Amino acid sequence: MRDISLPPLFTATPVASDPFGAARDKATLGCDAGLVTYHLSNDRMQAAIVFAPEVPLRDAMAILPICGVGFQNALGALAPPEVGVHLDWDGAIRLNGGTCGHLQAACSHNDPTQEPDWLIIGLDLRIWPDNAETGLTPDQTALFSEGCAEVDVNDLLEAWVRHTLVWVNRWSDEGAAPLHKEWSGIAHGIGQAVEKADLSGEFLGIDEHFGMLLRDGANTHMIPLTHLLEA
Repeated sequence: MRDISLPPLFTATPVASDPFGAARDKATLGCDAGLVTYHLSNDRMQAAIVFAPEVPLRDAMAILPICGVGFQNALGALAPPEVGVHLDWDGAIRLNGGTCGHLQAACSHNDPTQEPDWLIIGLDLRIWPDNAETGLTPDQTALFSEGCAEVDVNDLLEAWVRHTLVWVNRWSDEGAAPLHKEWSGIAHGIGQAVEKADLSGEFLGIDEHFGMLLRDGANTHMIPLTHLLEA
């Protein structure tokens, strides 16, 4: 397996397993932002990026949808044009409607008003299906099951980091509006009934901080993106 080539200020570090946990351990010990831990196998692509955003956590959580948009842009550039890539609010990644992987987030604290020491976004993507009998799980899919057998996972990892960096810079320069528009255009489930955080209702969209707006009868609830932080 070849070395991973990343933009300046990013450092690629292969790990034997669980890149998300490895990144969290390294961040807790005080690693630099830009660390990318990864583990690539025949059936999974797993990676995590350590960020050090200089804004309160409420705003910094935009990095979760940034990484989602970055992945959609990266795979969109490498996959056949008929492959549809969409994102769930909670971090799930969908290919042609089926769930193919997910993004997750961890932070040095969970106070939305305070600037985090570090924020980690992890990516876990199925390359091959978990079960050969794919008809048993029609809502689940894998990268190579959706016409992406020619996509090199090394290229995809590199492209994910590059496209994510583009969106981090754009968010820093232009604010959340362009990201809000881009994410909403590839979001899955808007207008549908969902259940989140012990609430159920119609998913109306997102607020300025990417919180989920959920309408339950005459009431509209907002579930903050910080709700998705790992313990």
